[in-house]
Amino acid sequence: MIKTVNLDKRTFTPSKVVCIGRNYVEHIAELGNEIPDEMVVFNKPNSAVSSQLQAFHQEQLHYEGELCFLVENGQFAAVGFGLDLTKRGLQSKLKAKGLPWERAKAFNGAAVLTDFVAIDAITDSLTLELYINDKLIQSGGVELMMYKPDDILTELNTFTDLVDGDVVMTGTPKGVGVVNLGDVFLAKVLQDNKVLLSHQWTAQ
Repeated sequence: MIKTVNLDKRTFTPSKVVCIGRNYVEHIAELGNEIPDEMVVFNKPNSAVSSQLQAFHQEQLHYEGELCFLVENGQFAAVGFGLDLTKRGLQSKLKAKGLPWERAKAFNGAAVLTDFVAIDAITDSLTLELYINDKLIQSGGVELMMYKPDDILTELNTFTDLVDGDVVMTGTPKGVGVVNLGDVFLAKVLQDNKVLLSHQWTAQ
């Protein structure tokens, strides 16, 4: 079944979800990774897109809250919130062997996305907040990114075609952790301290 995302009253079908890894210095430190010499990029297929938050898929999952952008006419036309779900145990084993991450990052339901909201300009004030069971767990945004959205778009265009409906996930600030069954996740995207969107999931 082909997965879609929504912008206003329009529906888009992402051909892919392009993910930027290690884009926040404090998140790199919390996972004990090295700061990369160049942008880390990996893809999730359309089958990874979901509106449901799962706590378990062959192993317990970890969440990473991210600002996401919807591509239209070659530009980032809209913003949303995404959860990059990860099989952290499997990912660690794959990384240790120098193997690709897809089995840990690109499984069914691994890209949990909200609806998108049209945006005219992307400024440093564009931020995300993630609350779990009413506690603020993650916050951050463009100001803290090593690679800003304009940099990401320019770099991606050097080696891959971005088509209408593609989603770009821009990395996660510190505060990642385990998804527990029944946890209530509240995601918000703000600009100039104004809430552009909010969405709630309960982990299943």
